[in-house]
Amino acid sequence: MERRLPRWSELRPLMQFETPSLDRRAVRLARAADLWDLRRIARRRTPRPAFDYADGAAQRELTRERSRAAFDAVELLPRILHGIEAPDLSTTIAGARSALPFGIAPTGFTRFMHAEGEIGGVRAARKAGIPFTLSTMGTRSLEEVAEAAPDATRWFQLYLWKDRARSRDLLERAGGNGYGTLLVTVDTPVAGQRLRDVRNGMVIPPKLTLRTVADASHRPEWWFNFLTTDSLKFASLSSTSADLPTITNAMFDPTLSYEDLEWIRSVWPGKLFVKGVLTREDARRSMAAGADGLVVSNHGGRQLDRAPASLHALPEVRDEVGEGVELILDSGVMSGADVITALCAGADFVLIGRAYLYGLMAGGQQGVERAVELLAEEIRISMQLMGAESVRGLGPELMGTRNHPDLRRRETVTDQPY
Repeated sequence: MERRLPRWSELRPLMQFETPSLDRRAVRLARAADLWDLRRIARRRTPRPAFDYADGAAQRELTRERSRAAFDAVELLPRILHGIEAPDLSTTIAGARSALPFGIAPTGFTRFMHAEGEIGGVRAARKAGIPFTLSTMGTRSLEEVAEAAPDATRWFQLYLWKDRARSRDLLERAGGNGYGTLLVTVDTPVAGQRLRDVRNGMVIPPKLTLRTVADASHRPEWWFNFLTTDSLKFASLSSTSADLPTITNAMFDPTLSYEDLEWIRSVWPGKLFVKGVLTREDARRSMAAGADGLVVSNHGGRQLDRAPASLHALPEVRDEVGEGVELILDSGVMSGADVITALCAGADFVLIGRAYLYGLMAGGQQGVERAVELLAEEIRISMQLMGAESVRGLGPELMGTRNHPDLRRRETVTDQPY
């Protein structure tokens, strides 16, 4: 092989050094190629109890693992020579337009993961043009979130408390502050056994122990934010200090029934989705109680371990309610391909929970924006490769025949009289 000295004219175009950025957070987030990268960043920068609270699930975490396995087992079919330059990623859900076919799920204790908490989340959602859902167990109040992003599409998630008067008060405050859609979570009569939290000794507010002080030495930014911002508590509850199961079980109502759901319907004037439906019977009874739509969800595997994967439950629920009822899927979503899989399998919309929190832990609002950006780009490229011009064009015909048979929706479904 003959060698020679390189010419300056050949070297000069290659010598393009980037100007160092002082925004180290932006540089760190830009290097994340997918949500799993954001998860790795989040794990490095967040104390173990906070990270495990978001990342963990119930008991042996089998449902969490199976939810991921359900998505990973699906084949999506490419279609060639369809010539789609810019697929339409927008859709309509709960009577409003969303720029993307997914929104942010309700998460509790959010400021424990990052000091920006729900404010960072709702502002990122507003910027992306997608819905943001505030949890009953959120760490910012209905009013604070509304003030932070008054023009965002805001939903509210309700746990039915034992104190019905406080439930009514929450609903009235939500309606008065522009939360147009209500998600009623019905799969949490008691708290699931989340063993990571037990082993980490999770309490509200977190206690400073020798272990946490040692942890702080590796994650100074998190602790600086925690110690220099207002106290951490559930914004809808009075100040308290107890372990999470004790707080949850004192707040939730194990006697929750369909009559209670009918009561909520009678006092809530807006759109109402029942969250936590996994069976045909529960879908039928929820619609009969007055729901406008359903969220097919196993709570991210955080409640009943060994519950079905939401993706596997989706076709049965769709078959029961027909095509005229809006179905939202959550639990297990970690990529744009997962979002597309859910839409092909029968969902109208998707919610992201852990995926959102990984971004938040990795970099506050900027991290959430990066998570949304990564998902949107994955959806766009996948739709181009699949020859899908719009979200409406995603259906069962784009799923491989070797998929789990439960994911093959019927070609013709008769609408039910809901």
